[in-house]
Amino acid sequence: MTGTTGMTGPTGTPRTPSALAPAIAARLKRGADGLLPAIAQQYDTGEVLMLGWMDDEALHRTLTTGRATYWSRSRREYWVKGDTSGHVQHVRSVALDCDADTVLVRVDQTGAACHTGDRTCFDADDLPLGDGR
Repeated sequence: MTGTTGMTGPTGTPRTPSALAPAIAARLKRGADGLLPAIAQQYDTGEVLMLGWMDDEALHRTLTTGRATYWSRSRREYWVKGDTSGHVQHVRSVALDCDADTVLVRVDQTGAACHTGDRTCFDADDLPLGDGR
């Protein structure tokens, strides 16, 4: 066990049995590690806030609690956004993309979404385009 977060496999991937609805679970196209990317977007402005990772259990918790829950690949545990920082993501809607390999979580973000303290994880490092812009 990793704290109260659930069991992990030898590579740290989640191994917690999930109560995710079987009809939803059957549609998901996960990576070899059992995870799929989850994009968090501010529900009213469309601002892209961050990218996290979910397995079936994280998605189940997100859908049933109204709080965005992710699988931390570095800490190897589930984390509910805002539980330690206070920067909560209240879920407004969740959608699968056309290939069912990415989740879009529309949230009402309280405070910074990025662990660096920035509003989004994409605020700090714009890359130059080929035309010099």
